[in-house]
Amino acid sequence: MSDRKNISSGTQWEDIVGYSRAVRMGNIIEVAGTTAVDGEKIIGENDAYAQTKFIFQKIEKALKEAGAQMKDVVRTRMFVTDISKWEEIGKAHGEIFREIKPAATMVEVKSLINPLLMVEIEVTAIV
Repeated sequence: MSDRKNISSGTQWEDIVGYSRAVRMGNIIEVAGTTAVDGEKIIGENDAYAQTKFIFQKIEKALKEAGAQMKDVVRTRMFVTDISKWEEIGKAHGEIFREIKPAATMVEVKSLINPLLMVEIEVTAIV
């Protein structure tokens, strides 16, 4: 018997694409790539800082459902469409993780699934 727990955000895309918002196996939690989409709306259009803040709120909600907190995050991966916005994204990251200091990666990508999205973030947590 597996101790796997799938966390869903309830979007139609989870079933269509076949993924979970987060998965907990034992004491490890992986949160899928998360963007600043809220239902049909994009939060923080043209604002990398606002998108990043909203993304971390969504990630925190998924972590809580999986039995973790932001302090349990050991790894962040940030995919950004414009690396020149790194300071805005980094500021939002630092506001949450300044004391926690997870291993972090930020890379520029050509595009995300919607051209209005500037940032996608995934995290790993261990509890």
